[in-house]
Amino acid sequence: MPKLVIEDLHLRYGSVEVLKGIDARFEEGSVVCLLGRSGSGKTTLLRSIAGLEEPSRGAIRIDGRPVFDAAARVNLPPERRDLGFVFQSYALWPHRTVFENVAYGLRLRGESKAGIGTKVRAALDGVGLGALGERYPSQLSGGQQQRVAIARALVYEPPVILLDEPLSNLDAKLREEARIWIRALIKRLGITAVFVTHDQSEALAIADQVVLLDGGRLVQSGTPEELYERPATLFASEFMGTNNTLTLGVTERRSGRTRVTLGPHALWGTDRIAGAAPAKAPTGAAKGVIRIEAVRLVDGAGENRIPVEYETSIYLGNQFEHLFRCEGQSLRVLSHQRVAPGPHWLECPPDRLWVF
Repeated sequence: MPKLVIEDLHLRYGSVEVLKGIDARFEEGSVVCLLGRSGSGKTTLLRSIAGLEEPSRGAIRIDGRPVFDAAARVNLPPERRDLGFVFQSYALWPHRTVFENVAYGLRLRGESKAGIGTKVRAALDGVGLGALGERYPSQLSGGQQQRVAIARALVYEPPVILLDEPLSNLDAKLREEARIWIRALIKRLGITAVFVTHDQSEALAIADQVVLLDGGRLVQSGTPEELYERPATLFASEFMGTNNTLTLGVTERRSGRTRVTLGPHALWGTDRIAGAAPAKAPTGAAKGVIRIEAVRLVDGAGENRIPVEYETSIYLGNQFEHLFRCEGQSLRVLSHQRVAPGPHWLECPPDRLWVF
């Protein structure tokens, strides 16, 4: 049985529909990232799971128990859902010590003093802050404050922990370190985590399952590899990764492949028009998407190769990113070699050029 189930969830703010029928299942012990741009509904969905927002329709179940069911008029308050919640701001009490911040939820639940001491020390040891219990939040770094917030959410051993962009206040290097640390901690504890982010790199690094939202709807759900390598829609393909998006002409569709043109240059790509039978699939204009790491610099003409003109390059430390032009459209390419100004050839492998 899935740990967390969301069924046909709808939510409105006045006349604005924010969630438009979300269906999702999250397995026990999995790290799930709700991913999407600002306004996609990911934080509203997280707050609905927590009980901080009341949907207008649908149901939410944890371990098979309904915590929200509009039809049955069930809506448990947040404190009865037994969820851990890590806020974007961390929301630590500045006048309380680290120990007191972590202990606060246990005191509200009526735990004994001895039980609180044991659980708080175990939680702080678990996040690597066992020696800092008597410090105040102002005496901690941003990364340490983040760990306190996570310890506070985990101390009463919730079945599910919710994290609302917990890395957004950290600098770039700390964010990279925190990704692996948070994932390792959650997997070690064996709990289910639902993590909100707008950063696709963060989602790919942390998640077992990525749920991509757009405009209050679920666009695609699957493993990070599935969303990155097999996007179901044009939106999913463009949102994930760093891409070249080209306006192409379609001349033929055959057995999952599409013959396209970029100006006078012909290419084969992979047909990603969902639900269109080959005989009925449209020709005419289409969008082609290819990840910048999939485009190859080659030494001359050939199958699925196009002539381009060099524009500029940037050095990224371990490689270069080059910018070329072809028929008025830009193509970015990664390479370990410098490129001289002038004409060049690029290859676009058919299985990596997705045509929508």
